[in-house]
Order: sequence, then C-alpha cells, then structure tokens
Amino acid sequence: MIDIKNLNLKQIRDGLQNKSFKAIELTETYLNEIDKAKALNAFITVTPDKAISMAKESDNRISKNESRNLEGIPLSIKDLYCTKNVRTTAGSKILKNFIPTYESTITNNLWSDGCVMLGKLNNDEFAMGSSNETSYFGPSINPWKRKNDDMPLVPGGSSGGSAVAVSGSLSAATTATDTGGSIRQPASFTGTVGMKATYGRCSRWGVVAFASSLDQAGPITKTVVDSAIMLKSMAGYDVKDSTSIDLSVPDYETNINKNIKGKRIGIPGEYKIKGLDADIEKNWEDGISWLKSEGAEIIDISLPHTKYALPAYYIIAPAEASSNLARYDGVRYGERVHRKDLDEMYSDSRSDGFGEEVRRRILMGTYVLSAGYYDAYYLKAQKTRKLISNDFDNAFNTVDAIMTPTTPTTAFNIGKKFDDPVTMYLNDMLTVPVNMAGLPAISIPSGLDKDGLPMGLQLIGKRFGEDDLFSIGSVIEDCRGTFPNPAQWWIEK
Repeated sequence: MIDIKNLNLKQIRDGLQNKSFKAIELTETYLNEIDKAKALNAFITVTPDKAISMAKESDNRISKNESRNLEGIPLSIKDLYCTKNVRTTAGSKILKNFIPTYESTITNNLWSDGCVMLGKLNNDEFAMGSSNETSYFGPSINPWKRKNDDMPLVPGGSSGGSAVAVSGSLSAATTATDTGGSIRQPASFTGTVGMKATYGRCSRWGVVAFASSLDQAGPITKTVVDSAIMLKSMAGYDVKDSTSIDLSVPDYETNINKNIKGKRIGIPGEYKIKGLDADIEKNWEDGISWLKSEGAEIIDISLPHTKYALPAYYIIAPAEASSNLARYDGVRYGERVHRKDLDEMYSDSRSDGFGEEVRRRILMGTYVLSAGYYDAYYLKAQKTRKLISNDFDNAFNTVDAIMTPTTPTTAFNIGKKFDDPVTMYLNDMLTVPVNMAGLPAISIPSGLDKDGLPMGLQLIGKRFGEDDLFSIGSVIEDCRGTFPNPAQWWIEK
C-alpha cells in the first residue's frame, strides 16, 4: 500500500501512468482512510463497491495503454452534484432518500476522463451556510486544531466536507460549489487550494441550485497544479445549461510556474476591513513581498462599492433560493408529510424537510420579491451588483489580478457563531464580491496563524482569466514553501 498522505493528484496521476502502483491499491487505501476518519464526518455516502469496480476498469485500461486524462484517480463529490443511482441529499432532510436517474455534466466529465468515485461529501443544507453546521447529517469537523486546544473547529462552508476530505487525505481531490465563497472559505480554513471558476465556465446542469446567477463549480485540491488539472476536466460548454459559455478550455497546467515578471497585482484598500485578524493582515503583506520578489508590480486600487456587496448578496441569493426551492414540496421532489388537507401537506412537508437556515432564507427571499418590496430591495440590489461588477472592470484596466485575504479570520469553534446568523454571514465579506461580478478566484494556503491554523490568500482574475490565477498562485505556493498536513488526531492509536 502507498502512503497517500505524501502524494498530490499530479503525483498520483504520474504514478499510475508509470505503473508504480495500481488504481485498485490506491482506491482501497483511500477507502480505508475514510473508514478510519468517521469522526470528521466528511462523507454522507461512501460508495466502496462502485469505487472498486471503477478502479478495476482503470487498471484494465492502463494495462492496455488506453488511459484517459485522469485514469484511476479517486475523487469525492460534494453532495450537491446529482450522481446517477447514487443518493444525492444536498445535505437536507427533504432529500435524504433522493436517488437521481441522471448524472450531472461535471461528474460525467470526470468519469469520462477515468476518475474513480469514492462517495458523496457533507455540505451545508442546500449550500446555505459558512460553517457546514446546517447539514441535516451533522457538521463536518476541521482536521486542524489549535495548539494546545482540543475544541473542534468548523471547516468552513458550504463545501466543508469537500475541504475536509482533501485536508484529511481522504481523497485525491474533490468537487465543490461556490455561491458566495463556499469553495474559497473552507479551503482557507483547512489549508487546501480552492478554485471558483468564472461564471459560465463550468456547467451547472445536474447541480442542485441555490442561487442560479451566483452558483459556480470548482475543485478543492492539495496544490495549485492539482487545481489546474481538475478544472481542465470539469470545465466546458454544455448545451443543457443556458448560462454555459461556448469557449474553449485551455490546458491550465501549462501555466504552472510561469514567470510573472511585469504582472500587475492590485491591492484593494477596501479589503482592509474592520475585524481583519492581525495574523491574516501580516500574511497579506508577506504575499505582497513574495510577488514583488518575483518581479510583479504591486498597484494600490479601489473597489469603492465593496462595502455594499454583502447586503446586496443577502437580498439576491435568498430571492433566487426562494424560487429554486419552491419545487421541494413533497409532490414533485422531496419527502412527503402525509396530511388529509393539500395545503397542510405542502406546508408540513416543507416545514419538516427544511432546516432553520434554509427556512430563514426562503422567507427573506419571498419577502424581498413580494409586491411593494421588489423595487425597494431586489431591484436596488441588482443595480448595486452592476456597480460592483463595474468596479472590477475598471480595476482590470490597470491590473492583471487582484490579491486579498480569503477570510477575515481563521477557523472558529463549532457552535460559536451558529446562533448568530448575521455574524456568520460576515465570514463571506471578502469572497462575496467575486460572485456578484461572476469572476474567477482561487484561495491558496499561505501560512499558519499564531494558533497554528491555516490562512489563505485570495487571487481574483478577469473573466475567464483562470490561467493567470494558476500562474500567480503557483508562485505564491513556491514562495511559501512546503505546507504541513494536520496531525491525524481522528485516528485511534
């Protein structure tokens, strides 16, 4: 058996092609690690039989020199992606027994490239949350802990299980989704790389919708090159998705370790927010120094409407959620609470099936879309969104990419902010503007704070400028040096 903890996706890909080990050995090793890591609660559903079958097929192809791009690489899938004949819950009670008869476009792309499916990952219910605490199946637990402190920490959300599986070495890489920071924030909290692609770069078909104009897919990986490899397979035009962009997908891997001399990096003053942790601010300064040392030009910029992004987001996102979640009524989709009266059946099925945070956002969204409030709230939020997008467009007339911290703090204790939704929403202050503008962004682990917890730097790019993010991100990774793995406290000695 190989030691998966010392391998990233690229190393696994190369090892399989060189026949240094077999896909079946690799898959069995991951399944064994998953079984030992139940305390992390990263998985909702594990699919060992499917994984073994797919691995055997991959070994057969490799032996015949018929390998596909990602042949034999074991992946885990956020439980927001529909997977044919495999339970897909969206982290909700209302879908706890839902088994799709179809495959999402992105997962189909991955299986067509030869990947092996290990299982489905825990996430906040319908992707609504910043800590993975709203999942019907309980919270995932961050593999990292503070120095001299055994308190369990959140892994971030909504893609908490995706980040935990990579950070805890339970999967070579994972799929995730990002509506307001749900890839980048958990990546920052867990010392992993999280890439949110440009809106329209990855198909949303077969991914359970939260807010359709904001949702976008991406990978969580150990390294920047792994992220580039994953996105190449995940991305692409899809006629089944009306928001998909018909644009060729570059070979992102060729951008790794490119010279960035002369690249102009914007530093927005508005991201120096109140409450920004001192260690994170110092880490941001370190990142600026690293890029300067590699020949990049640092330019101070202004994104004046940044402060309006979060309130505008929490009008637009719930509004779209209230519409998207109307289908879960116990008739068309979801668990049904049987009542003699039809209205009671609808009401009780939704009340019983949805968790508190989901109900809160549905109510918020229905309110801002209601007669008399649409113009006052929703329309103003959409106008604000345009101003935010214009700010980025103006900045990119001057710079090639923008660098900021990913989150204002490092991971916090489970339960600390759960009963205070407004404080919880503030975790997304530095990530939400990107979604409002539909831009690509990546979070790269960039250091540890005084308590030994991971911090992340966020790079924001032009529309469809993912290649620049990979080249600059790989430079940050090199300047940072080797990043440690968390101590495996969850394995009983």
